[in-house]
Amino acid sequence: MKETPVNRIMESTLEKMREMVDVSTIIGEPMTTGDTTLIPVSKVSYGFTSGGTDLPSKQGNELFGGAGGGGISITPVAFIVIQNGKVRMMQINNYTSSADRAIAMIPELVDKLTELLSAKKEEEPIEEKAE
Repeated sequence: MKETPVNRIMESTLEKMREMVDVSTIIGEPMTTGDTTLIPVSKVSYGFTSGGTDLPSKQGNELFGGAGGGGISITPVAFIVIQNGKVRMMQINNYTSSADRAIAMIPELVDKLTELLSAKKEEEPIEEKAE
């Protein structure tokens, strides 16, 4: 591919955006307070554009006009909460659909089922001895 000023503009724009966003932007650094650990989770959206054109010149020199730009949006969406050996997700924004709400409830449902099953297992040996 021919190296043009537009290519350099696009590469420069992308490189600057890469410097601003990395994995720790999406899954943040854990914060511990007492026995609770919070891990922030964010949504990152970005876009960029660039363009240019060769301009006619009477002097025979090639003239080029071009520009590039980009934008990044970082939105906090949730916290992963680790407390007393249990993990759950606390969403910050409202649910956009019933499916989002159902997915968010899965960790809590698993915890409740685990507690129910372990409580039932503890009760069974006591009942058998009574007979």
